Amino acid sequence: MILINLLPHREEKRKRRKTAYFAGLAAGAVAGVIAVGLWYAVLEQMKSAQMERNSFLSAEIKKLEAQIKDIANLRAEIDALKARQKAVEDLQTNRNIPVHLLNELVKQTPEGVYLSSIRQTGQVVAVTGVAQSNERVSEFLRNTLYNSEWLEKPELIEIRAGGPAAGRQPTYNFSMRISIKRPQAPTPAAAAASTPAAAAKAS
Repeated sequence: MILINLLPHREEKRKRRKTAYFAGLAAGAVAGVIAVGLWYAVLEQMKSAQMERNSFLSAEIKKLEAQIKDIANLRAEIDALKARQKAVEDLQTNRNIPVHLLNELVKQTPEGVYLSSIRQTGQVVAVTGVAQSNERVSEFLRNTLYNSEWLEKPELIEIRAGGPAAGRQPTYNFSMRISIKRPQAPTPAAAAASTPAAAAKAS
């Protein structure tokens, strides 16, 4: 017995294929929407994390700027204190300069030289006096040039023979200029090196 299907089977297959096609499109669209949603969520999470990092960095930068400002203020205060200290030291040194000057002149003036006038103008001292010979004046110049911590650059202005006194050898009147210098303070390395040596000498 032969069975014949008289129903429109081709149209039925075409309808099933069309239904499957639209179902695939719908599934693809849903998958695409889900993927886009997931990617958007990941992007939002990354954006939020980056914003948190930026906020943290901004807060740390503000802290560092405040610390840098404090350091700059401290440096300015230290510089001001150093300037004040130097001004006080200069005043102390300038106050003691006349004492050092007279002491050095006494030490460096050789026998046979007598000072009659001392005048200080700034850092220059004008000295006049009487010497028994030219050699005594030369010795005085050498002493102030090489042996003094407070005197330097001696310059002879004039020397002339004075009238001989009765029964005495002739004398020489002279005038000269001397510059005042300040002894250099020892460097920290030299001071550190001298401390053990001084301790060893004391022991």
